[in-house]
Amino acid sequence: QVHLAESGGGLVQTGGSLRLSCTASGRTFSTMAWFRQIPGKEREFVASLSWSGLSTRYADSVKGRFTISRDNDKNTVYLQMNVLKPEDTAVYCCAGSTYYNSGPREDEYTGWGQGTQVTVSS
Repeated sequence: QVHLAESGGGLVQTGGSLRLSCTASGRTFSTMAWFRQIPGKEREFVASLSWSGLSTRYADSVKGRFTISRDNDKNTVYLQMNVLKPEDTAVYCCAGSTYYNSGPREDEYTGWGQGTQVTVSS
């Protein structure tokens, strides 16, 4: 059974940093990614990373502030979030895809975590 579990969310002030982790069990995904959802809005793509680590994608809103990485030995993906803004407040979910270079298309992802809350205070 495939299971993805996130951790690392919390409350941080504007300009602060957080590091999210997501560990997958049950299978290894070619692409792992982070999405986020703000209440009342559609879920949006944040970043993705191929198994090799050579292909990364970022939403324009987080480029230069967020960094996605992975430890394949631990089947874990990370999201380092720096210079956080109040508009980054959301539930962050990790996702896994069997495609090599998946990006924003949610239908390419077959594994989803429950999410972790990130709140950035102004």
